[in-house]
Amino acid sequence: MAASEENSALFPIFILTMIALPLVPYTIMQLCRAASKKAKSINCQCSVCSRSGKYRKSIFKKISNFSTWSNLTLVLLWVIMGVLVYYIKNINREIQVFEPFSILGVQPGASDSEIKKAYRRLSVQYHPDKNPDPDAHKYFVESIAKAYQALTDPISRENFEKYGHPDGRQGFQMGIALPQFLLNIDGASGGILLLWIVGVCILLPLVVAVAYLSRSSKYTGNYVMHQTLSAYYYFMKPSLAPSKIMDVLIKAAEYMEIPVRRTDGEPLQKLFMLVRSELNLDLKNIKQEQAKFWKQHPALVKTELLIQSHLTRQTATLTPELQHDFKRVVELAPRLLDELMKMAVIPRTAQGHGWLRPAVGVVELSQCIIQAVPLSARKATGGYAEGIAPFLQLPHFNEAVMKKIARKKVRTLQELRDMPIEDRAELLSQAAGFSESQVQDVESVLDMMPSITVEVSCGTEGEEGIQEGDIVTVQAWVGLQRSNGLVRALPHAPFYPFHKEENCWFLLADQNSNNVWFSQKVSFMDEASAVTAASKAIEETMEGSGANAKETSKAVREAVEKVKSGSRLVMGKFQAPAEGNYNLSCYLLCDSWLGCDKKSGVKVKVVKRTRAGTRGGFTEEGPVVEDGAEEEEEIEEEEYDEDYESEYSEDEEDNNTKRESRANGKAPAPAPAPASASSSGSGSDDE
Repeated sequence: MAASEENSALFPIFILTMIALPLVPYTIMQLCRAASKKAKSINCQCSVCSRSGKYRKSIFKKISNFSTWSNLTLVLLWVIMGVLVYYIKNINREIQVFEPFSILGVQPGASDSEIKKAYRRLSVQYHPDKNPDPDAHKYFVESIAKAYQALTDPISRENFEKYGHPDGRQGFQMGIALPQFLLNIDGASGGILLLWIVGVCILLPLVVAVAYLSRSSKYTGNYVMHQTLSAYYYFMKPSLAPSKIMDVLIKAAEYMEIPVRRTDGEPLQKLFMLVRSELNLDLKNIKQEQAKFWKQHPALVKTELLIQSHLTRQTATLTPELQHDFKRVVELAPRLLDELMKMAVIPRTAQGHGWLRPAVGVVELSQCIIQAVPLSARKATGGYAEGIAPFLQLPHFNEAVMKKIARKKVRTLQELRDMPIEDRAELLSQAAGFSESQVQDVESVLDMMPSITVEVSCGTEGEEGIQEGDIVTVQAWVGLQRSNGLVRALPHAPFYPFHKEENCWFLLADQNSNNVWFSQKVSFMDEASAVTAASKAIEETMEGSGANAKETSKAVREAVEKVKSGSRLVMGKFQAPAEGNYNLSCYLLCDSWLGCDKKSGVKVKVVKRTRAGTRGGFTEEGPVVEDGAEEEEEIEEEEYDEDYESEYSEDEEDNNTKRESRANGKAPAPAPAPASASSSGSGSDDE
């Protein structure tokens, strides 16, 4: 019985230990992660972003941000640990060592007369005839009388002095830290213990495993449904125009799960009339087009209308139910667009290339969603080669303001950014009629906008020149600078209701063949990870080239300094194609800002293979040619004067070209990739 009670007393300690082992390190990790995020303010400080409330530091906002399932579970487990500690310390019975000298209040080695004298003194205080208190009776019998017997009986005293116990040497006992009710139920403890073991050791892990596997079988690592990826892969086409990317995006399985209520009918009809001009309907057959639109699956109709309401900034007209659905739609959009981008650049051709045109269209749609700018605003109009979309992301800008500043011959966002501050302030205050605070808002956003630079090199490791079938290494340093000096920052996006980190996509592509040779996502938010990745990549490259330890260390230090100054290393490999000169284009596409993309030219010369054997995973199929003079690789990077223009202005031209080709009995030419805004720059390079 006593052993059972001792085991039961140890059960809370066992539970406390099992909870503390994973909880303490996880809590430390979460605190370190939260501390790393407490850097200086990286969000836009303009009045429009302040009014949006997205970055407001109110107590309710803090509670809302904290009240995640992960954080609440963490707090609950710490509360349970506190209760267990209190129970173990103050409620649970402590297991005390039997000390007869201490109980009687005498020194070790006391004489028999001193022991008897102490016993009589305590008997007067605790004997049942003197003290009717039940606790006093229990203490007298279990402690005082037992201690007196242990010290007065010669055998008991000898056992105590030798073995520490009046009964002599004690056997080694083992127990299990389980509650007493599992071990003391009139002979049924065995069955209950068996049920406990089966439930905790078998059934509980099995339930957790089944729940995890059922979810993992439905979702990818990026928390996107496998069904969504299948749909995106099927509907992605090489000639998919940017204006048609929306039709693919809304086919996500996540959007199909959003409920369509009967009460949504009338509000969606009103919303349709507000955004009808953005739905790419044929105005010549408007009735048939409208009927065709409403015949789609209700979830598709609802999702597209909600996204269009965001792009046209009409969300204030939505009902509370539609507002909730709208937030769910736009919250999922960046994650789904990332997967859609991967489906565009995933190897599709025999050479392992992806498709350029849909990839550019995905990024352009992402820019419009984050900045809440209509897709139609990207079309060239009124002398604006890039459309008015880049201007609409600036605070207080609208079509009326654009008409006013058009008289001052400001046609691109870059022209506005390149103006001196005084001239820009004069333009905005006099031509656009902005107040001083509005001008300051514009300056604040322009200071947040990134300026991207890129340095690209291609080569074959350990060899001179690039030959057919070689594994070519691409190395690019992507730099980012802002007028306010920040590197990691959240974009100005007052109409997007969630935090969105800014990312870029690096694409090395041949726009003539619409092929993406290499692609990689670039993030400037995590400097520590970028330092680690760059150090490892440079170290492996230097070791592969045969550099010594000193040279490798110097190269790693230089790479780390570059990363800390705002650059990111992009490295990858692709297989060299057939012999020829290739005019490739290097795209840096920002997924959150309009008008901040960068494009440069890279010329790569591939010569006929003269090196025998296999290298870099390439197997020579034809006859081996003897070694000859190796032609050097010719790589030239040329910066275009201006960024490329959107494809939205080319959609109608592409359709007209296809119709004329069919009329002449010829096959339509492949859809051109986005051209540079500078006709002299990109045109001469491509030719």
